[in-house]
Amino acid sequence: MLTIGLDVHQRFFAVCILDVNGERVKELQVRGRWPKLIEQLKQLAEPFAICYEASCGYGHVYDQLTPIARVLVAHPGQLRLIFRSKKKNDRVDARKLATLLYLDQVPTVHVPRVDVRSWRSFIEFRRRLVDKRTRVKNSLRALLRGHGIAAAGGKRLWTKKGRAWLGEVELPTSQMVVQRDLLLDELEHLSKNVSRVERELNARARSEAGVCLLRTIPGVGPRTAEAVAAYIDDATRFARSKQVGSYFGLVPSQDQTFPRNRLGHITREGPATVRKLLVEAAWQGIRRSARIQAHFAQVRGDDPQRKKIALIATAHWLVRVMYTMLRTGETWRPEPQRPTSGTEGTLATEGGGEVEGERAAADQREVA
Repeated sequence: MLTIGLDVHQRFFAVCILDVNGERVKELQVRGRWPKLIEQLKQLAEPFAICYEASCGYGHVYDQLTPIARVLVAHPGQLRLIFRSKKKNDRVDARKLATLLYLDQVPTVHVPRVDVRSWRSFIEFRRRLVDKRTRVKNSLRALLRGHGIAAAGGKRLWTKKGRAWLGEVELPTSQMVVQRDLLLDELEHLSKNVSRVERELNARARSEAGVCLLRTIPGVGPRTAEAVAAYIDDATRFARSKQVGSYFGLVPSQDQTFPRNRLGHITREGPATVRKLLVEAAWQGIRRSARIQAHFAQVRGDDPQRKKIALIATAHWLVRVMYTMLRTGETWRPEPQRPTSGTEGTLATEGGGEVEGERAAADQREVA
C-alpha cells in the first residue's frame, strides 16, 4: 500500500507518495480545487492511505477523501512537537506527513459527522455573538462612568426599563449622544440575533438525549450541556475519564524528572468555549449541590488562596462525571429523603466519586 502525505490549501496541494518500503515514489503539486486532486489520486494503480494536517475545513476534506482511501487527520499541535525544523515549506511538510503515516506514528484527531461539526460551529457562533454583546454593554457602562453618571448595577440596566432610561439620559455633547444611540441599536440587534441562535440550539438540544441527561446535574444549563455533548460526541472514543479532562485542557501541565515532579498551570488545550462554560457550571453547582460544594471545599481546604485552584479542579471533576453519564446513560439519581441532610443524589463515577443533587433550571449567562 502506498502512503501519501498532503499539505492542504484552498487551491493548492503538495503531495508526497511513499512506497511499501518508505521510499519516495513521487512528489507533485496540484493546482486547483478538490476534484482535480481526487482525479490525480484515482490514477494511482495501488491502494493508498492519506494523511494531512487538521486545519480550517478539515472535516470537508475528510468527507471528500474517505470514499477513495483510508484517511488519517494529524493533530497540528503535536506535529509541531515532532518536527521542529527551521526549513518549512509545503513540499517538506507533505514529506513529513507521509513519513509519519508510513511509520504509523500519526497523532490523529477525531473527525465528527457533518451534523456534529455544524452543531459545534453554531455553538461557537453563539459565543462570538455573546462576546460582542458583552463588549457593547461594557462600552455603554464606560460611557456613563466617563461622565460621572451613576447607573443601575447588575442586569437591571439591560432590562426594558433600564434601556429606556439609557436612551433618555442626558449627555454633555452631541457626539456622546450619537455614540450612545448607536451602541443601544447594536445591543438590540445583537440581543435579537442571540435569541434567534438560542432558539435553534434549543431545538437541537431537545432532540439530543445526551443534553437532556447532562441537564439533570445541578448547575448545568442547556448551553453547558450541549457544548459538552457536542465536543465529546462519541463517549466511547475515550478509554478513561482522565482523558476527557486532558481533552478539555483542565489538567495541569507537568515537568517530571526524577526525583522532582513539577505541576504548573492547566494546559488550556481543546475548546476554550467548553472550558469557560464548565467553570461557570462549577460555580452554579457549588451553590446548588452539597456534594459539589464538598468537593470544592476539600480541594480548597483552609487556604483561601486555593479558591481558583479548587474551582478548576471542580470543573475537571464535573466534566469527568458528565463523561461517565454519557457513557453509561445513567441520570442524576436523587437519594431517599433524610431527616438531617435533606435530599441528595449519588451516581458512581469511573474515578470513584459521586454526583448528587437536583436539576438546575437556570442557565449560565454572561456578566457585562
